[in-house]
Amino acid sequence: MVAGFVNSERVRGCAVFLFRLCKNQYRFGVIAIQVQAAKHSYRVLIGSGILGATAGAVKDVLSPAACAVISDTNVAPRFGDQLQRSLVAAGYEPRLLTVPAGEESKTLERAGDICEQMLSAGLNRQSFVIGLGGGVIGDLSGFVAAIFERGIPHVQVPTTLLAMVDSSIGGKTGVNTGAGKNLIGAFHPPVLVLDDVEVLKKLPRRELNQGFAEIIKHSIIADAKMFRQLEDVDPEKVDFAPLIRENIATKARIVKKDEFERKGERALLNFGHTIGHAIERAAEYRDLVHGEAVSLGIVAASELSMKKAGLPKKDRDRIVDLLRRFGLPIQLRKDFPREKIFDALKFDKKFVRGEVRFVVTTKIGSAELASDVTMDDLRAAVEML
Repeated sequence: MVAGFVNSERVRGCAVFLFRLCKNQYRFGVIAIQVQAAKHSYRVLIGSGILGATAGAVKDVLSPAACAVISDTNVAPRFGDQLQRSLVAAGYEPRLLTVPAGEESKTLERAGDICEQMLSAGLNRQSFVIGLGGGVIGDLSGFVAAIFERGIPHVQVPTTLLAMVDSSIGGKTGVNTGAGKNLIGAFHPPVLVLDDVEVLKKLPRRELNQGFAEIIKHSIIADAKMFRQLEDVDPEKVDFAPLIRENIATKARIVKKDEFERKGERALLNFGHTIGHAIERAAEYRDLVHGEAVSLGIVAASELSMKKAGLPKKDRDRIVDLLRRFGLPIQLRKDFPREKIFDALKFDKKFVRGEVRFVVTTKIGSAELASDVTMDDLRAAVEML
């Protein structure tokens, strides 16, 4: 067990308890976190082996009804039947809708096709959506829930570390366009999030590693203590449940201050993402997964932070070393089409009236928005990768 990821002050209101599901057939030690959103608060449950008893948790917030389970071709064959059996046994009528795995499925056309299938299956305003998968599925299913019949409830069942610690929290949903990532979307917080850490054991190492890019990002911008703990952790022996809890608490705290990203507080979560998203687009969402692109973006943002925010070089080196320890890239391959990165940057929605709103870190555990970052600065940071 990895000690140190429990911070009672930061996760106030959370408790470890035995959660009884499915007519007391199962008992699990579950960590519960309450997340506040403008529309409603929602509970995040973190535990081992809870996927098969999903319906017991869903019943606390949603009455039995027809529902759409949206998943992809990688996840549905592994976990779809187990989830559906749990729902059927509790009186729900699930309809599994599967899309091809990958960013290519996160489109407006795909969302529209799913809505048509839901209508054909008889789903209506009393129905709800469950997203079973990683970040792509969470964004896509959440967007479908936001627009179907002008909005129906959304349950998140993330199956990747990245989705558990980041994309399932905060209510952002969306799809990609030719111009960039998540440019069409809606704020639509889930009514429930279920994190079964048992599924992480079945993830390929590369998929698991990319989740640590978001974890490291959270520690850089808001939690120096967690950063130090990560430096001492054996990447092969992480105790995931408390680590996930700590990251959810960190993100929820930031989101609560600025849920709709109007004050600049929530924008701090974009540390490493301005250049990271541009790298993803330049790679045409192939070769590099999201967390790997974010890792590269974090390296570039750290370089810019030394220049623009006074980040000590020793802190920059610690950041790069930590990314490397968790198997994340810190340099682009030599033949990467760097010019495409600059073409993609101008479509980033973090640009305001043509000016760059770039997140920098002054020291590990703190971040701020800088308005004096120029395209020349970004170019120099990318060339350094």
